[in-house]
Amino acid sequence: MSDSAEPSLSRRPALRWALAALIVVVAAAVALWPRGGSETTGPAQTAKQPAVAVASPEQRVAAGLFPCPAPAPGATGSGPLAGITLTCLADGAPFDVAAALAGKPALLNLWAYWCGPCAVELPHLQEFAQHAGSELTVLTVHSDPDEVKALARLSGLDITLPGVADPQASVRTAVGAPAVLPVSVLVRADGTIASVEVRTFADVADIADTVAEELGVRIAV
Repeated sequence: MSDSAEPSLSRRPALRWALAALIVVVAAAVALWPRGGSETTGPAQTAKQPAVAVASPEQRVAAGLFPCPAPAPGATGSGPLAGITLTCLADGAPFDVAAALAGKPALLNLWAYWCGPCAVELPHLQEFAQHAGSELTVLTVHSDPDEVKALARLSGLDITLPGVADPQASVRTAVGAPAVLPVSVLVRADGTIASVEVRTFADVADIADTVAEELGVRIAV
């Protein structure tokens, strides 16, 4: 063998070690690379701590929503919704769900600004609420962290129903509803859950029939 081949042979172990080190670095980079993704029910967001886009007072006023129902004096509320405090979209104030609903049957509609079927259903709910008057509380529950887009969507649909922001999906979790929208939760006056409707109401009559069957409250529409 000639002398010129000796340097090449001496470099081979070094090349092997360099190649092995490069493979380790690449594998580590792949392992640490962020894995994005989105749920089928809405935009991608951090699962545990979603970033909340809080609306300004001016945006709340411009939306023109009705005030959230206030708790009766001394009301504390009970049932699976007890202990849940959300944010009223109309004014940004804390909203004790169980206390505010105590003593009267209620329909909670879980929706989000990006939900197409929700946009079809919300006008039916508003019309039903107008017929129901004081017999039943109808409350929208925005199940997404973006309050600003929620208010814009409601304004675009001419919806003035009282509503709350639920960025952590606390209501959905409390009643055991699946991660789909829309969902309507029918709550009895004592705070117990009469029904969780995982569907889109077809029209105002459909809402009235369901409320009559599940809550025993008959609303003429």
